[in-house]
Amino acid sequence: MKIAIHNKKGMYTQGWINYCIDNKIEYKIVNCYNNNIIEDLKDCDALMWHHSHFNPKDILFAKQLMYSLEVIGKKVFPDFRTSWHFDDKLGQKYLLESIGAPLIPTHIFYSYEDALGWIRKTEYPKVFKLRCGSASMNIKLVKSARHAKRLAKRSFGRGFRSYGSGFMLKDRWIKYKQGKEPLVGVLKGVVRMAILPKFCSVKGREVGYIYFQDFIPDNENDIRLFFVNQRCFGKRRLVRPGDFRASGSDTYIHEPSSIPKEAIEIVFRVANKLKLQSAAFDFVMDKGKPLITEICYASGPAPEYFDHGYWDKNIKYYPGSFNPFGWMVEDLLDKTK
Repeated sequence: MKIAIHNKKGMYTQGWINYCIDNKIEYKIVNCYNNNIIEDLKDCDALMWHHSHFNPKDILFAKQLMYSLEVIGKKVFPDFRTSWHFDDKLGQKYLLESIGAPLIPTHIFYSYEDALGWIRKTEYPKVFKLRCGSASMNIKLVKSARHAKRLAKRSFGRGFRSYGSGFMLKDRWIKYKQGKEPLVGVLKGVVRMAILPKFCSVKGREVGYIYFQDFIPDNENDIRLFFVNQRCFGKRRLVRPGDFRASGSDTYIHEPSSIPKEAIEIVFRVANKLKLQSAAFDFVMDKGKPLITEICYASGPAPEYFDHGYWDKNIKYYPGSFNPFGWMVEDLLDKTK
């Protein structure tokens, strides 16, 4: 068994490499951007690539390459089932609704007329989202039909940029005042107001649809739970001061007792129903019941995530430190037997 690992800086990649070294698993560093990547992988049984929704090259072809490798019998991480809906909230709505998962009521329209009819009769507030984005970017609280109409007009007109530079600058400034962001980060945010990231050119503008979710009040935090190889771990994330958004706030509660058992059960039920290798689930609580807001195949958990224990599929809790990157490698090895 020989695993190919795409050469990329970051926690996932280094975690896989370290696990292979520590456990004497044969691996090979490859460059997935190489024109001859299929030839480069001929002596490998599997490929692991933590591709990103912020990398313009990854956006262009990562999912296509991974699926092509699956077609010829190679094992990959992430596989098609795990990643096709990554950074695509439209796709996630239909996927989660199709299996009856407890998704926050979500409303999507593909014409201005249909959207306007719903906007006039629905109740507010609602949460507006673009199909792409993370760390609370591209999310707005809509408090009135007037505001919703403005968003609809733009959604079916010139559309939205996929990178919310104004929100990101404001968020960097708040974190700077909290001591969580260096001044250089704020300066980068100022530059981004004029010079957008390269991936925006690849993605283009978000146009031709409008996406709303029901607003669930009285949530001072959300719940982020990770699923990897029949284990689950996570924490609560506090909302930003004076805001309703928690993702990307960098303020956490790691206490395992704060995580509802029902949310953990949902993670295992949904992940196994969809046959996911890994997933990050975001929940909010609605009258004591956890509802999914969105999912993704991977995220950027800080190392301290891995010091607060995890649950198995029987919801048995195991305290202490663990290595989720090793679990990903183990899962891939099991699938090649």
